[in-house]
Amino acid sequence: MKSSSFSADVLDVVRLIPYGRVTTYGAIAAYLGSKRSSRTVGWILNSTKGISDVPAHRVVNRNGLLTGKKHFKSLTTMSKLLINEGVNVENDLVVDFKQLFWDPNLALSLTS
Repeated sequence: MKSSSFSADVLDVVRLIPYGRVTTYGAIAAYLGSKRSSRTVGWILNSTKGISDVPAHRVVNRNGLLTGKKHFKSLTTMSKLLINEGVNVENDLVVDFKQLFWDPNLALSLTS
């Protein structure tokens, strides 16, 4: 398991995902220098229930699928939150995923 500082870093990155955009577990892991830790990112986000400033609903799998939906209050909460932000979701899949994808490696700089 990754360190608690990795957990804090994951949450910091998730807080930076812009409204109406999505990213992936793998993109977050890669940005943090741990490409093979996408599942760990998922587990960390699963532990954020009740932390209102962590928009975990904006994190999806590499294909834009809402694989984390089972960790929300109901199976439709994740899609409803995204739809409220203007993200079109059909059959638990983000429509126009490539256009809405926010890549922390491009948007953020580790040196800033």
